[in-house]
Amino acid sequence: MIQFVLLFSRQGKSRLQKWYQASSSKEKKSTFRAIVSMVLGRRSKMCHFLEYKDCKVIYKRYASLYFCVGVDQSDNELITLETIHRYVELLDKYFGSVCELDVIFNFEKAYYILDELLLGGEVLESSKKSVLKAVAAQDMLQEELEARSTLEELGLM
Repeated sequence: MIQFVLLFSRQGKSRLQKWYQASSSKEKKSTFRAIVSMVLGRRSKMCHFLEYKDCKVIYKRYASLYFCVGVDQSDNELITLETIHRYVELLDKYFGSVCELDVIFNFEKAYYILDELLLGGEVLESSKKSVLKAVAAQDMLQEELEARSTLEELGLM
């Protein structure tokens, strides 16, 4: 089971954090700092699997972002790497060549895509088409609500 998903920049700045196990904010901050320092301290040719406390940390760097996932000791590292890659593919498809700024300025979409892919620390939907269809439906709903609220503000509804 996935315990957490972290996205951070090469400078160690948090871009997205999703925790699937309950813990205090102090524990989350210390875990984040420890993992960021371990990952950033490694060379690019080193293995992408780490041991941290009671979990395995699997990470992959895409452009200027590190995608980092903490899983149980019994989970398969290669499937986790594939899950990371699937998430990056979804972001890339949605944003059209995703970059760090897309995640910064559209963080709610990045979270929504992650929530469509993972639920409770398990892969919910592996189909890219299904996830993107759900995201497109949510975008349409959001646009309709924004248009309706604009019309109500103008007194046209």
